[in-house]
Amino acid sequence: TIKGKVAKAQKVLSRRQRRAKKEKRSLRDSKNYQKQRVLVAKLHDRVRNQRNNFLNHVTTALINNHDLVVVENLRSKNMLKNHALAMSISDVGWRNFLQKLDYKANLYNRTVISVNSKNTTQTCYACGFIMGTNGTDKLNLKDREWTCPNCHEHHIRDWNAAKNILAKGLDKLEKPKNLAKAK
Repeated sequence: TIKGKVAKAQKVLSRRQRRAKKEKRSLRDSKNYQKQRVLVAKLHDRVRNQRNNFLNHVTTALINNHDLVVVENLRSKNMLKNHALAMSISDVGWRNFLQKLDYKANLYNRTVISVNSKNTTQTCYACGFIMGTNGTDKLNLKDREWTCPNCHEHHIRDWNAAKNILAKGLDKLEKPKNLAKAK
């Protein structure tokens, strides 16, 4: 994988840097170090281009196929505290994804709405009950399916959250129209 190649190349670069310093040579004069530095830079460039290409394909497909795209305003800084997911989260480039989505939505006259992520996974789409209230426990990340204690509706966590996010987005879309009618 490219991730392994980058790690291996950086390890070699570090080794060449240590050797040059041990021999009291400047890094500028160390030809093997300079060759390796260029190789590492090319690998990082390749990773950046692959990520950028992927984000362009995904955002273009979303904008071409949908008139309305509703996204959740996630705080990636908080999610990076989970060490099991930190590498994957930081690799994705969510902020870049959202910027490309906004840019392309304006370009193709589509609508992108960003909604608050509060309780999107904890709220029952059917009845509006919020887990963690009325003596119930909040859902953990490992809870992928759950049943609402209020209406006994069975939910797959991600599908339920997607329905809640869409509902919040549609509400946000309708609010400006309602305010215009009130004036």
